[in-house]
Amino acid sequence: MAPKEVVEVLAIGCVSISFIILSFLLKGNWRTISRYLAVMTLMMYCVFYVVHPLWIDTQIDKKVNLLRPYLLEHYPDGKWVITTVPHREDDYKSQNPYTISVTFESEPEATYYYRVKAKDKIYQSGYSKESGSEDFKHLERWDE
Repeated sequence: MAPKEVVEVLAIGCVSISFIILSFLLKGNWRTISRYLAVMTLMMYCVFYVVHPLWIDTQIDKKVNLLRPYLLEHYPDGKWVITTVPHREDDYKSQNPYTISVTFESEPEATYYYRVKAKDKIYQSGYSKESGSEDFKHLERWDE
């Protein structure tokens, strides 16, 4: 479990326990409302815990589909492999799932990282190379 998930579970646990303790101090309808709030808090967290990874997958798919035309426009003769962070695996929990890696066939030892904010807001956020000191062939320079 990632540290972020531990904090989420502790926060939800504290809120739910607070509602349960409060229900023992209250009487009548307020007791019922307090218990109802505790159950609803737990249920909402369970739904969030199930839906959130699916939401991330959907957003990543949309971003990859926006990146493909961008790469075709900027590198019409190039071939590439697009990979994303397997955010559901434990070893990758600390990495940003929205960063998309692109490896060009003409430069297989280099990886370029792209961020997609919107259709017109796509930019390289980084790059890396396995070995050698060659220049990066597909490095995009920013004019600021």
